[in-house]
Amino acid sequence: MCLAIPSKVISIDKATNTAMLDTLGVQREASLDLMNEEINIGDYVLLHIGYVMGKIDEEQAKLSLETYEEIIKAIEEEERELQEANKNLS
Repeated sequence: MCLAIPSKVISIDKATNTAMLDTLGVQREASLDLMNEEINIGDYVLLHIGYVMGKIDEEQAKLSLETYEEIIKAIEEEERELQEANKNLS
């Protein structure tokens, strides 16, 4: 399964046709080569394997990001529980 992660455009480099994106607090550069619509600073876009795939509505992006954060917290909690269980076995 492939995921496209909602990300906020924080800068655009027209010379290299790339955008700097913020994805859950992590900044990364992504290619705009697959986009046929205009992207502006502040837009939310879908990031997939280093490419901006399309724009996404800000409200939908924020809802998706909240869901990703919940998943990350659940995974981190499960990892803590497993580590604690492993310590108790030792």
